[in-house]
Amino acid sequence: MAKRPAMGRVKRRLAREIGATAALRFYRSSFSHTMLRLTADPRWLTVIAMDALADGTRLPSPRRAELMPQGDGDLGVRMQRLFTRLPPGPVVVIGSDIPSIRPAHIALAFRLLGQADAVFGPAPDGGYWLVGLKRTPRVLAPFARVRWSGPHALADTRANLKGKRVALAARLSDVDRAEDLRREGGRIGRLI
Repeated sequence: MAKRPAMGRVKRRLAREIGATAALRFYRSSFSHTMLRLTADPRWLTVIAMDALADGTRLPSPRRAELMPQGDGDLGVRMQRLFTRLPPGPVVVIGSDIPSIRPAHIALAFRLLGQADAVFGPAPDGGYWLVGLKRTPRVLAPFARVRWSGPHALADTRANLKGKRVALAARLSDVDRAEDLRREGGRIGRLI
């Protein structure tokens, strides 16, 4: 899932701390690096769900990636739409601002879905950078009443999966604040 990389649309919390231009530069670089790393892997099809498509929207990487709109609604509604619309089989959804992400993280999430109904990549802030659902025999709907952008997002989503097998993938950080930039250290330096 990604936001169209435009000034004032992306990384607003980060922009308040480091400036809008630096935040946009980070987002564009992070998004591009993520796409370059993940779209080249032949084990999966990458679909970029963009929040707002404009005429002439270009992808950071033309390799093996499809583009689709996220549609309206809060984050949970938009993620649920992806799980419902995509072709049959397991689906893993990630954010576009995780500097540490590598193909091995995605491969692990798909492996974990072999024995679980859902998989999460926990983030240090109480949220998650990855969610995957097996989607058989039906598509689960775990995103209702989730308190997004706070320390309860993962716990709230997991509570909606009571009785289901849930696995945890690697713990990675997204970048929402200047503190996150500092914590990520060298990985960020290559991106801004």
